Amino acid sequence: MKNTRDEAIVSPYLVLAIGILAVSTASIFIRYAQEAAPSLAIGAYRLLFAALILAPFAIKKNIREIRTVEKRKLSLMMLAGIFLAFHFATWITSLEYTTVASSVVLVTTAPLWVAIFSPIFLKEKITRITVLGIIIALIGSIIVSLGSLCDFSQSTITCESIGNISNGKTLMGDFLALTGAFLSAGYLIIGRKVRKDTSLLTYTFIVYAVAGLCMSVLMIFSKVSFIGYPPTAYLLFFALAVIPQLIGHSSFNYALKYKSSALVSVALLGEPIGSVILAFLLLKEIPAAVEIAGGAFILIGIYLVSRSNDG
Repeated sequence: MKNTRDEAIVSPYLVLAIGILAVSTASIFIRYAQEAAPSLAIGAYRLLFAALILAPFAIKKNIREIRTVEKRKLSLMMLAGIFLAFHFATWITSLEYTTVASSVVLVTTAPLWVAIFSPIFLKEKITRITVLGIIIALIGSIIVSLGSLCDFSQSTITCESIGNISNGKTLMGDFLALTGAFLSAGYLIIGRKVRKDTSLLTYTFIVYAVAGLCMSVLMIFSKVSFIGYPPTAYLLFFALAVIPQLIGHSSFNYALKYKSSALVSVALLGEPIGSVILAFLLLKEIPAAVEIAGGAFILIGIYLVSRSNDG
């Protein structure tokens, strides 16, 4: 990807730093919103509000570009929107079943899958450092899952029985969060491919709108109501749209024009740290030592993968 500094109005590194701070608030807002609304409604309103906020600016400034988008590029943006919708559907739902620490750390393994799929879709090579990083991060994922299923507080380690594990909420939550990571990787890879010759406003407006409509369809099929929630819930939906979506996700999409998808995805490393700290301060949710250890493995692995693939 062409990477000329004079094309960037604002430093991509500064924008990524802002994005990290913004997305770290997402899981906290979601936890509060889940007290009054189902996960699908939270995700749908987050994306719909974001698209509605962008709509007047996109129509006024970029209507010509929007009308003349090539069919192939439009298809890719629509696919990115579908990936984003199902990413939110799986990740937000995971927060109902597992801890903020486990959910956020697992969903931010997305850079791993970016590195794995990049050679296929972006023709990038996988180095030995990448393979090492993948192994370390996968070990970390196993440790995080064990932290949800086992009790390490006593002198002996006790875990749920096989039957409880297969039906347990924590395992379902961890699985949904990991699925969200796969979908996020697809979203980032498409963003790198499309953003190099598409404006940020056009790209984000189309992707967020498609994602919002997709989640709305999921709500209809799941018989989830669009109305009837308390005013505080709608305020939280709006906060999710403005801070982690418009500021956070748009920051990553901005950087994708100037930096590789691997480098942009490594910015997600800051999210679990920020989210766990906020969860401790606001939700009084203390991560277990084993979850912290597993998270450290995952962060080291993602760092190695992203560094080896920085282009």
